[in-house]
Amino acid sequence: MTQCHYVFTVTALVLHDIPYEIVDEGVKRVLNIIFSNIPPPPATTHPDSFILICFPPFSFFSSIDCSDRMKSLKELPILRLPFRAMEEVSKGMHSIIKMISNRRNNKFPILRLPFLAIEEVLKAMDPIEIINFSMISKRTKTVTKNMTFYSKYTISLYIEKTFGISIKGTNYLVTCTYEMTSDKQMDGKIEQSKYSRCITRRIFKYSKDPVDEWKQLCKYVLEIFKKQTINNLFMVLDAFADRNISIIDFLKTNVKSVNRCSLFQWDKENNVEENFAYLLNNITINNKLFSLLHIKNYYFDGKIPKHLKEIYIGNSQWIGYERLLEIDSKHVTLRDNQITNEEWNSFLKKWIAMETNQNLECLELSRKHLETFRALVLHDIPHEVVDGGVKRVLKNIHDATEEISGGIDIRRTDGKTATFFTQFDIFCMSVH
Repeated sequence: MTQCHYVFTVTALVLHDIPYEIVDEGVKRVLNIIFSNIPPPPATTHPDSFILICFPPFSFFSSIDCSDRMKSLKELPILRLPFRAMEEVSKGMHSIIKMISNRRNNKFPILRLPFLAIEEVLKAMDPIEIINFSMISKRTKTVTKNMTFYSKYTISLYIEKTFGISIKGTNYLVTCTYEMTSDKQMDGKIEQSKYSRCITRRIFKYSKDPVDEWKQLCKYVLEIFKKQTINNLFMVLDAFADRNISIIDFLKTNVKSVNRCSLFQWDKENNVEENFAYLLNNITINNKLFSLLHIKNYYFDGKIPKHLKEIYIGNSQWIGYERLLEIDSKHVTLRDNQITNEEWNSFLKKWIAMETNQNLECLELSRKHLETFRALVLHDIPHEVVDGGVKRVLKNIHDATEEISGGIDIRRTDGKTATFFTQFDIFCMSVH
C-alpha cells in the first residue's frame, strides 16, 4: 500500500464524521511537526508509516485562555510526558482532532483528558502552577484537590519580615514560596535562586493586611494539598509581637501539628516569654524544637514537648534541674545552661538507674573540660577512662556519626554505655 493510499484509507476510516479539507499536492506549506524535537525518521521508513501533523502547533499550557493566573505556566510538550500519560492522552485524540479542525478555537482541553493524564500533567507543574491552575474555576479546584500524589509534598510557614508559605514538590528540586508584604514596590516580583540542582522561587504579593491574607492563603494551600501537618514553622517572635497570639490561634485551629518548630527573636531585650509559652501550650510539635529565644524568667511556664527527636535550646539558662528531668528527647542540646555540677551528678545517677530519659541518644552542652567534669560530676559514679589511642565511631547530635579518641564511659543498668568527650566547642554525651 502506498503512502497516498494509506492517507486516504485513514481519511475514510478515522475522519469520516469530522470536517476536513484535502489540500492539493501542489500546495507547499511549512508545518510544525509535533515531534520536531526528535531526529527525523530514517530514509527506510516503512511505507505504511503515518505522521499526524497538527496545525497550528499547540502545547498544554500556552494555549489555555483562562486568566492571568495561567501566564506563569510553562509549555509542556506531550512527548515529554511519561509513557502512561501519553497513552491516556491518545485516548482523547478523537476530540482533539475535532478541536484542531476548528481554526477559531485552538485551546487545549486539559479537563477533557482522562484523570490519569490530567494527574501526569499536574505532576509536571511546580507547586505555584498547581495553585494557579486550581484558582481558575470551581472545576479546576475540584480536579486539583482530587490528585493523589500530594503525600510527598511538604508545606512550611514563615513569619519574619514578611509572611511566607513555602511548598516543596515530590522531587524537592523546586521550592516555591508565596510572600505577603506590605511593601507596594515588591508586589508581583519574582525572585529565583539556584543551588546545585535545586531551584527556589519566591513570589511577592502586596497586601494592606498581610497577616490576614497570609491566613487565607494558608487555608487554601492546606486544602488543595490536603495537609494537616506543617513541615516547618519558622517564626521570629518579636517581628509582629502584637499579632502572635492570633497567629498561634489560627494555627491551632487549622493545623493538626508541626514537624519542626524554629523560633527566633531579633532583639534579646524584647520580652517574648508569654508568646513562647502560649505557642508551646497550644501547638503540637512532632519531631524538633529549635529555640534561640532569650528567656530570662527561671519560672517560665511553657510546656516542653514530649517524645521529640531533637530539642535545641540555644539560651538555656531557664532550663533547670527539674525541667532537665522532664525532657525525654533523643537528641538534646542545651547551650549556656546553669545546671550545677551537683545537679548533673544527680541526673546521671537517675539515668544510670533508668529513672529519666531512657530515649536519650546524644546530649550536647557548652564546652566543659573533660577532667574537670570527671572530678566534679563523676567523683562517686563508676566510670572508665578510655585511652586516647582508642578510636571509636559514635553518634552525634545530628544523627550522624563521627570518630572520637578516648573519652570517659559510664554504664546504665541495662548495659547501655554513655561516652563523654569534647569536640570543638561542645561537650558531648553519646549513648551506644
